[in-house]
Amino acid sequence: MRLALRLSCVAALAAGLAGCSVQVHNTTPAKFQADPNVGMYPISATVTEGTLVSGPLYLFEVGGGHKVRMHPNAARTSWQTMLPVRCKSSFPLQYLAVWQVQGVTTRQGLFPKQPIDVELTQPPLTREAFINTTGAPVRGMWQGTVNYEFSTAANTNITGAKIEPIGKSRQDQLWAQGIHVLSTFPIAASCDTPTGITLASGYRKAKAKLVISTDSKTTPTWTTKVTFRPGPAGV
Repeated sequence: MRLALRLSCVAALAAGLAGCSVQVHNTTPAKFQADPNVGMYPISATVTEGTLVSGPLYLFEVGGGHKVRMHPNAARTSWQTMLPVRCKSSFPLQYLAVWQVQGVTTRQGLFPKQPIDVELTQPPLTREAFINTTGAPVRGMWQGTVNYEFSTAANTNITGAKIEPIGKSRQDQLWAQGIHVLSTFPIAASCDTPTGITLASGYRKAKAKLVISTDSKTTPTWTTKVTFRPGPAGV
């Protein structure tokens, strides 16, 4: 039987067909924005079967040293799963296919031969922050924090921060001169954990730009518009 099967495979190959094998084609996007909430990413691939392939066909994602089973559509041509990944800037992707040939032998293969990398990009950091100055100042200044969350590394260092005018007017210059960074650096920021930079303003109402520097390869700098004003923060 096995000899006949080998001869059938040879005949299929001679006819220009990969009769005893399957082909797996990755259809997962090459890049995702990191998801700090769920941390799950849709993985997908298509599978074509040779004419002599029969019986159960299984597909797994094995790129990261794990083994995550994938699930087919009704036609068993498209496969998908959700892959958990947290606090990384990329993850390896590779598929393990297991199939039978005419119900006699079981074969398996890796696709592609070497894992490919899927990139995870840092979500936008805080674009705009509001600091409530309704209460009394502390030593003549109103204080508040601007929070940042980093999602593509286990730890990120905020290495520095500075205040810049929001515009070129004299008032913008005065506001920037009256706002100070109180935090000391570096500040270690754990993955997906809010990390605050403390600011103080001598003006009850003021606006400026907070420019931070980090050791993140994807987000080495970031600018946040900061507004000091009476009233609930964020309103």
